[in-house]
Amino acid sequence: MRILISNDDGYFSPGLALLAEALAPFGTVTVVAPERDRSGASNSLTLDRPLSVKRAPSGYLFVNGTPTDCVHLAVTGLLTELPDIVVSGINLGANMGDDTVYSGTVAAATEGFLLGIPAIAISLTTRDGAHLACAARVAADLVARLRDSPPRAPLLLNVNVPDIPFEQLQGVQITRLGKRHKAEPVIRAVNPRNETVYWVGAAGPAADAGPGTDFHAVAAGFVSITPLQIDLTHHDQMPAIRQWLADDPANGAEPAGRA
Repeated sequence: MRILISNDDGYFSPGLALLAEALAPFGTVTVVAPERDRSGASNSLTLDRPLSVKRAPSGYLFVNGTPTDCVHLAVTGLLTELPDIVVSGINLGANMGDDTVYSGTVAAATEGFLLGIPAIAISLTTRDGAHLACAARVAADLVARLRDSPPRAPLLLNVNVPDIPFEQLQGVQITRLGKRHKAEPVIRAVNPRNETVYWVGAAGPAADAGPGTDFHAVAAGFVSITPLQIDLTHHDQMPAIRQWLADDPANGAEPAGRA
């Protein structure tokens, strides 16, 4: 089995090392990760400059780009053979609900999925990292299942693991993404040059966190597994938008309800 590992915390992240160690028994592991922390990079590709790839003493390859760059380069040029799976993580901090839109961890897995490869993004739900070994074991269990029972079509799984010992996990739940309130206000500060600068505020608390959501599962001690897709089309709105445009006087049509 050929396994490509990436992340958004950088090639020096302890979560990355534990993940690579946990997945090594399943086959050939190749690590291609950013040279520095690129949390929040989302699905951005670097198109305004060339990228370089270097090898760390650990043997990991690191790229002066985004998580998406790392997986894209690996799959489309660096590797002589396509990986059987892409695993991104272990992220320090949850990627639930709206977080997935911004997450570099999820983006690295998404790039694999877009290129036709089954992919998993795995995150520990706190930044403390007290139980990274728990998340590594969950990742190993999922890879073993994918190896023994390959999916019929590429899948993209967003996995969030409570930061507790493996033995205390309540099980696994298949979930949907919850939703957060809007983010907290930006934080204004003054730098040493007496210039006003702004830090992006923290994510808001969970607004939609009821049963069935990733927030609810993790709070109850379960591993949350959310299947993701890339189709952003709001299919339910398509008829309404067609009608809205048909009723627009600018299109030469008489507004609905007028004689």
